[in-house]
Amino acid sequence: MRLWVLGSGSKGNALLVECADTRVLIDAGFSARRLAERLRGIGVTPESIDALVLTHEHSDHVAGVETAVKRWRWPVYGTAGTLAALARRPASATPVRAGQSLTIGTLTLEPVRTSHDAAEPVGYVATSSCSGMRAAVVTDLGVVTPEVAAAVQRADVLVLESNHDEVMLRDGPYPWHLKRRVASEHGHLSNAAAGRLASDTVHRGLQQLVLAHLSETNNTPAVALEAMAASIRKTRWRGAIAAAPQHGVIGPFGDAASVAGQLALAL
Repeated sequence: MRLWVLGSGSKGNALLVECADTRVLIDAGFSARRLAERLRGIGVTPESIDALVLTHEHSDHVAGVETAVKRWRWPVYGTAGTLAALARRPASATPVRAGQSLTIGTLTLEPVRTSHDAAEPVGYVATSSCSGMRAAVVTDLGVVTPEVAAAVQRADVLVLESNHDEVMLRDGPYPWHLKRRVASEHGHLSNAAAGRLASDTVHRGLQQLVLAHLSETNNTPAVALEAMAASIRKTRWRGAIAAAPQHGVIGPFGDAASVAGQLALAL
């Protein structure tokens, strides 16, 4: 199983999970044209995608859904709340429930309830039926719930939100109401909170930790990476950390994946 982050941040989010001949896209927060460009850039045709699964209905996660589904006829999965909140629910949409697994080809995906200001948001844990490899994708987290903390244990690859530096958010240009929203329990996870979760989660089998949904205003890759390194320095984990960019692709992560050429910090 391998993963690519096709872009992550407030301007759009999408992630590809590939296992043998199965390909699943998690979120489609870019235009269909941009999705196609980034997929083809890693040698994947949009027509080869087996399914699109959605974390929630915010535009930076669903902006390309309507056009992409019409063009490539992707089956769509999301929670009932997410599907109901879409401006136009695709005819191919199927509801899923947190805690109930969904099997697509050689991948099993378990939706995990998250804390965010959306109708019924979830993250996903993907498991390969071929190798047993587990990848957890959890972003847009106001707080780390017990469900999220349990779900990310024993992951081989962890894609984790590290949205903002608390001081940069406090002193930055956002209006007060937006600062409150971002920092709330239904907002986004800070670097410090991401570090606490990671330090409780890292284990010998964790291959890679990918920081995602970084704010372009209240964070930088260097700040997020250094904060994470400081948080897990006292652990025995010596894997690799990477920061996913907003405007490009990073990966692959997972089986036989290399971090060469990635924005990564080896501990």
